[in-house]
Amino acid sequence: MAKYVLAIDQGTTSSRGIVFDAAMDIVATGQEEFAQHFPKSGWVEHNVEDIWSTVLRTSKAAMEKAGISGADISAIGITNQRETTLVWDKATGEPVYNAIVWQDRRTSELCKSLIDEGHAEMIRARTGLLVDPYFSSTKLKWILDNVEGARKRAAKGELLFGTVDCYLVWKLTGGKVHATDATNAARTMLYDIHKGRWSTTICALFDIPAAMLPEVKDCADDFGETDSGLFGAAIPIRGVAGDQQAATVGQACFEPGMMKSTYGTGCFALLNTGETAVTSKNRMLTTIAYQLDGKPTYALEGSIFIAGAVVQWLRDGLGIIESAADTQPMAEASDVNQNVVLVPAFVGLGAPYWNADCRGAMFGLTRGTTPKEIAKAALESVGYQTRDLVEAMKSDWQGAAGGTLRVDGGMTASDWAMQFLSDIIGAPVDRPTILETTALGAAWLAGSRVGLYPEQKEFAARWKLERTFSPKMSEDDRSRKYGAWKRAVEATLGF
Repeated sequence: MAKYVLAIDQGTTSSRGIVFDAAMDIVATGQEEFAQHFPKSGWVEHNVEDIWSTVLRTSKAAMEKAGISGADISAIGITNQRETTLVWDKATGEPVYNAIVWQDRRTSELCKSLIDEGHAEMIRARTGLLVDPYFSSTKLKWILDNVEGARKRAAKGELLFGTVDCYLVWKLTGGKVHATDATNAARTMLYDIHKGRWSTTICALFDIPAAMLPEVKDCADDFGETDSGLFGAAIPIRGVAGDQQAATVGQACFEPGMMKSTYGTGCFALLNTGETAVTSKNRMLTTIAYQLDGKPTYALEGSIFIAGAVVQWLRDGLGIIESAADTQPMAEASDVNQNVVLVPAFVGLGAPYWNADCRGAMFGLTRGTTPKEIAKAALESVGYQTRDLVEAMKSDWQGAAGGTLRVDGGMTASDWAMQFLSDIIGAPVDRPTILETTALGAAWLAGSRVGLYPEQKEFAARWKLERTFSPKMSEDDRSRKYGAWKRAVEATLGF
């Protein structure tokens, strides 16, 4: 019997293939970066062929390193950059335009018009999302309106729409399956997360033909089989989830009140709210955490634009560190009597502020300020921003109060940053042994579907803790420091 699972992790800057064994341990990885395209200010695109070819090569590379063939793989799980929008020819698979990436802001004016015309509340009520260029629907409308002949061909049923996962499923199955999962559908701003179907009202508003839209399935479901010519055998595709939702699954955040935070370039925090789709009063997003056996589990989500990127700025922008690891000894050696606060609004501020126009600022500088204090302020800024999300979620849903935060992503390697995070949110922070939680989540969805991996409860019980960081800061210090942050944010927003 085949005893491996291939996780395809298609991200914003690279694609990865990761082979997991029957014990859910990583055996081999293939990774490849690909080009980012910026045709105009605020526009971000990917060449669709780059996405597909890197997925194929990295999957084969991982299999080769593991010394296995397609016949040894029980199932494939896919996780992906969310919201990125693709349109392709139903007959040939040829894209009509580059993939428009989630970061792209070309539809800002359209979004402002939708808000001015009073559509925001209707869209929020159905999709759980704020009207913003971030999501797929306005990108899809832009392609139909601006690519010659696209709207006419779409109306004739000749074109298909999908997020990255959907396109990969279509390509892997040789064009036999046009399907997505509920977590990716929930990020399109076209999907009614309460009724579990595409919203005819919103599709009509954007003039999007229903024939373009994929079938929406559970996260662990039958997404067809790969064309046998790709990997030497037909492999079942049995798991799909957007990257942040896959990380939530990989962190085994299956109980209401459990919360995970992933620290990469930015930071995404998801709070499991169970069967209840909580409407935020604090500009959090309401979304689907995962959907199993036809039953959605909902979440509140908050996003921070700059997390790990603030450390990259110290290295590449200011040149005061050589590597990310330098920040910890610098923070430890900094002057405790200085209170430098950095608001890293380099591309605006995300949740709960959602201000795209403000820019970064630093407060509390003195003649005695050195790179050590700036490095410390940079690490602290990630903790402060996370507390903003935690406070907003507590306000929205009482079930969030006082819970442990599970963390993953590159920044979590810093013990100093994780201790400060625990101190400033006043709650335990758990770091798992496996930090590749996104790929693990996709692998478990697929592996559990084919019976190779355990059911949900046993999977949750196998989650392994590497270290817990518990709060050590006094309540007075916590309040004083967070109060300084809030004043700094207010001043930044007002500048």
